[in-house]
Amino acid sequence: MSISGITNIALSGMRAQTTRIGAIASNVANSSTPDYARLNTSLASTEPGVRATVEATSSDVDLATELTDMLEAEQSYKANAVVFETGADLWEMLMSIKRD
Repeated sequence: MSISGITNIALSGMRAQTTRIGAIASNVANSSTPDYARLNTSLASTEPGVRATVEATSSDVDLATELTDMLEAEQSYKANAVVFETGADLWEMLMSIKRD
């Protein structure tokens, strides 16, 4: 796999987690809204990367679940950001070697 492929996968992971955090924010903001349908984010592997799909569910909003999901999404985002930065650093190093 190429460096650009790795960074693209990491970028898709960051985008998926951003979508997930948006759904969580909506759930928290509407937690006391009558008849609000909780949003659930499903993550699926794609070629290449990850795709996030948001769907309304029939369950109520549980703030403890939302907090747990938010922490997980944050950690996943950070992990993908590290992979992205490492890939970018490696690419820069390779280009420097090529120039020399």
